[in-house]
Amino acid sequence: MKIRSLLLATAILMTSTTYAADTASSPGQALPPPPDAAKKPHTVRAPFGAERVDEYYWLRDDKRKDPEMLAYLNAENAYVDAVMKRLKPLEDRLYDEIVGRIKQADSSVPYRERGYWYYSRFETGKDYPVHARRRDVAGMSAQAIQKANDAGDFTGEQVLLDVNRLAEGRDYYNVGTYEISQDNRLMAWADDSVGRRQYVIRFRNLETGEVYPDEIRGVSPDIVWADDNRTVFYVENDPETLLTKRVKKHVLGTPVESDPVVYEEADDSFYMGIDRTRDDRFIVIHVSSTVSDEMRYAPAADPADFTVLAPRARDVEYSADHHGGRWVIRTNADGAKNFKLATAPTQSTSRAEWKDWIAARDDVYIDGFELFDGFTAIAERSQGLERLRLLKPDGAQEYVKADEPAYSMGLATNAEPESEWLRYSYTSLTTPATTYELNVRTGERRLLKQQPVIGYDPGKYVTERVWAEARDGTKIPVSLVYRKGFEKNGTAALLQYGYGSYGATMDPGFNLPVVSLLDRGMVYAIAHIRGGEEMGRAWYEQGKLFNKKNTFTDFIDVTDFLVKEGYAARDRVAAYGGSAGGLLMGAISNMAPEKYRLILSQVPFVDVVTTMLDPTIPLTTNEYDEWGNPEKKEFYDYMLSYSPYDNLERKAYPAMFVGTGLWDSQVQYWEPAKYVARLRDRNTSTAPVLLRTNMDAGHGGKSGRFRRYRELAEMYAFALDQLGVAEPASK
Repeated sequence: MKIRSLLLATAILMTSTTYAADTASSPGQALPPPPDAAKKPHTVRAPFGAERVDEYYWLRDDKRKDPEMLAYLNAENAYVDAVMKRLKPLEDRLYDEIVGRIKQADSSVPYRERGYWYYSRFETGKDYPVHARRRDVAGMSAQAIQKANDAGDFTGEQVLLDVNRLAEGRDYYNVGTYEISQDNRLMAWADDSVGRRQYVIRFRNLETGEVYPDEIRGVSPDIVWADDNRTVFYVENDPETLLTKRVKKHVLGTPVESDPVVYEEADDSFYMGIDRTRDDRFIVIHVSSTVSDEMRYAPAADPADFTVLAPRARDVEYSADHHGGRWVIRTNADGAKNFKLATAPTQSTSRAEWKDWIAARDDVYIDGFELFDGFTAIAERSQGLERLRLLKPDGAQEYVKADEPAYSMGLATNAEPESEWLRYSYTSLTTPATTYELNVRTGERRLLKQQPVIGYDPGKYVTERVWAEARDGTKIPVSLVYRKGFEKNGTAALLQYGYGSYGATMDPGFNLPVVSLLDRGMVYAIAHIRGGEEMGRAWYEQGKLFNKKNTFTDFIDVTDFLVKEGYAARDRVAAYGGSAGGLLMGAISNMAPEKYRLILSQVPFVDVVTTMLDPTIPLTTNEYDEWGNPEKKEFYDYMLSYSPYDNLERKAYPAMFVGTGLWDSQVQYWEPAKYVARLRDRNTSTAPVLLRTNMDAGHGGKSGRFRRYRELAEMYAFALDQLGVAEPASK
């Protein structure tokens, strides 16, 4: 709040733009008018000749320094402060409730790797984790370490990174990754102090504590050590587009500027990452577009030359891991739409050498796998729910059991392939995040940890899975949670969440802050709409490119279903989405504004055509196969028909709370800023529209486990007020 106040104090009045000067309100005192941004018409042209006029294009400043732009954003923040002043007690109460459920001194489940147990822990009152390890000795176990951590006994602990200390004096700080050398002596870590996902790699000697002078800037959080314990492979970003462009290697003690390029990707539609294989035998470079993959591998002991596992081919996706003297490959090749598993010999260089192992099925989507000495764990999806299949060498198989109708289950950290214990995660809308380990040989299951939630009783809440029919007859799965005793009488307030892009699945996991809404009688719903992959690959393909509008109509049809079934009052529905889910929010606001009392939209992608016409903006070229390339008229016309910014009309819109981050590299801040400015021009309703810009953060919002909840509490307070939700009679 201190930084925000300082920034607001620097807001200046510009003759070309009218800003509200009043930042305070009190009972009986009228609120100031919202800011009115200057209009400076700018023509945006497509290569084939189409033109659009954008009167707020001037709000774009790639350097984030333009005084007029900053003044406008600060004025919008001041307006939010004025509107929200009346609700500050509610915001504080929500924040206290949310933070009050967090066990402040807590730690993760330790995992063992190369003779050490690794874990992260939080200290009371601290925002950031402490990453640490303990040397493995006789009698030590994950449970013993957790017990010691819970008791505050850190005897024998070696602190790797105290992120609280590293973040001191910074408004934003994030450790993207850290990696330990194969001999356990050295550590490399990548940090970001801006929020733009441009990381710096640093090095520390874990025996002496010395931080080496080597610093590698402008990189992604991908680090792999070679077996010589001196050479590090990393991924360098393009300084303008921030795309992952080239893999380099650095030898400690040599000039960073002399680091050789190991591989450079010429196609800007591909992302890039690096890793080690399961058996630690190979270093791999993986490049991936929306519709294609290519992997290279080199011996970790002598990573001089990288060999292509299989050349890229359009519409052929694959990922691979090596263990047990062979490659195991997850792929959609040969028409395996829901993916299959194949194997290949160690020296494979062509798909012709792949041999089918686990066949593809129309009713099961293979999401991933983990290789062990004695079994293979396969992550799958069926009927919109996750499951884990365990496959033995003799062909016997079994499934890990779940006990609720709507849940999320997945592979956890399994660092030791020789283990006969499988670690997996389990959660639901009523069950906090839980880590189990299952003995594949005996069937014994052990609870390693469940997220502690202070004052929470899962028996007081109910989750269910329902199916809403879309206008084309498709059944859409919906996950619901509400407090026990709820009656489907059509009077409740509803918060409906959705995403529906990139094939990303929004599985029903425990949401700690949402408990505050449930305790006030609200219903929370996740609409598993097309564009995700909850129902398999076809579900994704039916919500992308020329099928994108299915995502929007699915969400609206889910709303209609829930209202019809009595889960919510027609005039008490709030919709919530972020990033590509913010595109969803903008689209439904244009298509069916009368069906929503409130729209909550975080870092929204709302200026689709202009952004996708500009290849200098991060993510643009990587996403032509997701949205389309508007340089081609057929894509231009379709994208223009749903782009939220371009389809704002003179009509009544719902109340809105729109959030963004000045340093966002995924969805640039000017998209929501322009959207709100134009919305204000065309909106005929009197419902409030708020734009909150975090001046110190990027796409993920504020860093730190507590600070982000302050922003969420503000948005929730606005939502509860707009929906007319009363405070609970008792806690």
